[in-house]
Amino acid sequence: MRLIPAPVLGVIRLDYDYPPAKGDIDHPDTYGYDVYYKVVPGLTFEMAKAGKMSPDVQQRFIESCDWLINEKNVNVITGDCGFMVYFQELALSIAKNKPVCFVMSSLLQLKAIQATIAPNDEILILTADGDSLRAMQQAFEKTCGFSINESNYRIVGCQDVPGFEAVADGGKVNVNKVEPGIVALVKESLQKYPKVKAILLECTELPPYANSIRKCSGLPVLDVISACNYVISAYVSEPRYGIQNWQADWDGVQDEYNYGDNVKKSNKIYLVNMPASN
Repeated sequence: MRLIPAPVLGVIRLDYDYPPAKGDIDHPDTYGYDVYYKVVPGLTFEMAKAGKMSPDVQQRFIESCDWLINEKNVNVITGDCGFMVYFQELALSIAKNKPVCFVMSSLLQLKAIQATIAPNDEILILTADGDSLRAMQQAFEKTCGFSINESNYRIVGCQDVPGFEAVADGGKVNVNKVEPGIVALVKESLQKYPKVKAILLECTELPPYANSIRKCSGLPVLDVISACNYVISAYVSEPRYGIQNWQADWDGVQDEYNYGDNVKKSNKIYLVNMPASN
């Protein structure tokens, strides 16, 4: 009997290269299943932050999603920048009639988290820059159908945490240096907002600190990795009950990936950050 392959994640990458820490969405060892990456040439951080792609970049975004679906047979697609929530609606149009789910932002978990806590309890949303996330509120409501401008959501930016400026600069983040500042910020925020009963990490470079935040707060901490794990888990065979031996196991090995891999030759000229090998 031919086994159905283990589930696979695809990550749409910004045209933006940096050395990711383990736990970051762009580090393959973050996951306990196969992950494939696809850079969209010309999709810069600034373009994602503005929430609008040029026609050429949008076409390459669509082609990149199609490549992940048709060539790599991914089950779930996410993005390596929280601002890609602007493109959730476009992504879902690509998914029409295709067996794939899109999770373009950790913020999509908000309503589910809210449903698990008391009506007056609050959710702390940690982000790279609080003002930038607040500026997204109207577009987010249009794209995702619910507001992040509610009294029970507390948005806190990490932009002033020592060492975290490397995120905006596109440099390597020193996790050991940044971690104490993130923990201090969380403790300070929980004192300020005592009704907080759950924490959501919006920025895709915040998951490396999730365990430390869980330890210091005693609260559930969710992020884009937990979102991907949740949807991927819905494809995984349950080993304790039901029919067995129908799905292959993951071999535990990630394919080697270098920035710019999987970009077709005709599109590489549009890369803003050229691969080092070129």
